[in-house]
Amino acid sequence: MNPIIHELFNKFRFLSNEANLTLKTHGLYTSQWSVLNCIKVHEEMSLTQIWKYLNVEAPTITRTINRLEELGWIEVFSGKDRREKIVRLSERALRDFPDIKASMTDFEEGINSNITSEEAIILIEILKKIK
Repeated sequence: MNPIIHELFNKFRFLSNEANLTLKTHGLYTSQWSVLNCIKVHEEMSLTQIWKYLNVEAPTITRTINRLEELGWIEVFSGKDRREKIVRLSERALRDFPDIKASMTDFEEGINSNITSEEAIILIEILKKIK
């Protein structure tokens, strides 16, 4: 296996596991956090907009949305077309969002603590080259 790809896979698994540990205190997983954060940024979104924005398969988003609704994190309502589902954060999510965001910011700062801002810029540029 290409050592670059191998290292990327290893780091992805590491980051995912560590982020899940951080989010566990809030009763969330990284996949759910990604959706909540996406909705927070856009205020309201259709399921189609979410899966396209996050580059995730539609059935995966549907399952995640259903679970987040069951847990009380989001509200789902019909759009212009009855088949279209629109989601927004629940009052609970809006209330708890700053604490979750702070936990994730602390996590990200800890992960990046050994990387200079110059190195971060270079890494981002390199990662953008991967197709």
